[in-house]
Amino acid sequence: MTDVPALRRGLAVLSALAKHAGPASAEAIARELDLPRSTTYHLLAELEAAGFVAHLPAERRYGLGIAAFELGSAYLRHDPLERLADPLLRKLVDAIGHTAQLGVLYGNELVYLVKERPARPETVVTEVGVRIPAHLPASGRAMLMHLPAAQVRALFPNAAAFVRRTDRGPRSLADLRRLLATERRRGWAVEDGFVTPGFASVAYPVFDHGGRPMAAISVTLRHHCPQEPVVCGQEWPELARHVQRAAGELTTRIGGRPSADAPR
Repeated sequence: MTDVPALRRGLAVLSALAKHAGPASAEAIARELDLPRSTTYHLLAELEAAGFVAHLPAERRYGLGIAAFELGSAYLRHDPLERLADPLLRKLVDAIGHTAQLGVLYGNELVYLVKERPARPETVVTEVGVRIPAHLPASGRAMLMHLPAAQVRALFPNAAAFVRRTDRGPRSLADLRRLLATERRRGWAVEDGFVTPGFASVAYPVFDHGGRPMAAISVTLRHHCPQEPVVCGQEWPELARHVQRAAGELTTRIGGRPSADAPR
């Protein structure tokens, strides 16, 4: 093996381990990556020596090592997602004239990481660092709609999980599932008055290299529909196109790829 192919195979081994819920055997990794067993063992030994892989002799399995953890921690310290998102949000705000935000899931809550305002900002209560029940804002559901049903159920196990901010929004797991199914088919999420009366938002997810939702970009604007569910927002599709374009560009910049069930 020359150095570059060996590096690619080593990175493939790390990616495979990262996707597993727990430690994996060398045989399983070899099958998954279609590598010779001898090559797989050699790569694992080198990665173990560098601290990126930990060998568990009693289980005859391998897991990620402390060096992989340190690398991930360094990634977070550098705030790459926020740094890459900020100019895209600024461009989005300039194009539509409304506040744009980047949010991530934290358990069953949404946390805003970045916020960009127009020159004449509308008063929006969603500030950076604020946590909101993820079933209410469009940003939260833009990610929830691409999670497995079992994971959504685990995040919202009972009626107490459905915290309410206004008189709108899903009140039960069945309500949430119906709403997520509709938004999954449409490709983007929208809410009107679920978080703050008189305000609405449209959101689209950002995907990681495995096609999993890791964040969402949203725009928030003054709006009110007298009906629920939302049926009167004529501007939603046009706003969604702008948001989808920004989210797609951020997905590309972080080396991600859209989910298989995400509309193109």
